[in-house]
Amino acid sequence: MPLVTDPGDAAVLLDALGVQISPELLVLSLTHRSFAHEAGGIPTNERLEFLGDAVLGVIVTEYLYRSHETVPEGGLAKMRAATVSQRALARSARALNLGEYLLLGKGELATGGRDKDSILADTIEAVFGAVYLTHGLEITREVVHRVVGESLEQAAGLGAGLDWKTSVQELSARLGLGTPRYEVEGTGPDHARSFTAMLLLDGTEWGRGHGRSKKVAEQDAAERAHAALKGAHPEVPRGA
Repeated sequence: MPLVTDPGDAAVLLDALGVQISPELLVLSLTHRSFAHEAGGIPTNERLEFLGDAVLGVIVTEYLYRSHETVPEGGLAKMRAATVSQRALARSARALNLGEYLLLGKGELATGGRDKDSILADTIEAVFGAVYLTHGLEITREVVHRVVGESLEQAAGLGAGLDWKTSVQELSARLGLGTPRYEVEGTGPDHARSFTAMLLLDGTEWGRGHGRSKKVAEQDAAERAHAALKGAHPEVPRGA
């Protein structure tokens, strides 16, 4: 499993991104807080994640605004939420094999941290932050489009109803399954709280999601439940 200690270690990752990033900044973007804590409190990727989240939001919002001139604000917001959702970003991170390069503590490694949606989504935002600091907005826009382009296309194809909690509620009503119910549990200290949400229909679990807030966890669970319901009911039209 490669640890990024020099540019050659991450050559495949950088090639997939299509840009160069300094070894120091790249290592920082891949340093999870669990690794930083075990290493004696070295800097984590959380500040880069904060920056990358904002840059990603601007780039995706501008793309949707320019590409969908007739879609109202509410519809654009839902399409953006689908594109930058934790699950969508984690899917893009997996396409880059980003998990192979993560610097994680022993506890996260033991619990499958390299493939956790929350960690992958946060890390890809940190990588976008590193690209932005290195190359500015225009190059970062190219990288974002290259990395999350599939999610952008899916959001456009599904249309303006793409709020997962609303969409799964409408779908469950159409299928006669009643109103979704969410059960949410939180774990961890206040400064690093994480939540798990289960979506239940008539007592049956259809989706389980994770996130740093109840809202994110519920949206993740709703997205997974929507996909599960569509899989179980192939007669439902695409986009429903």
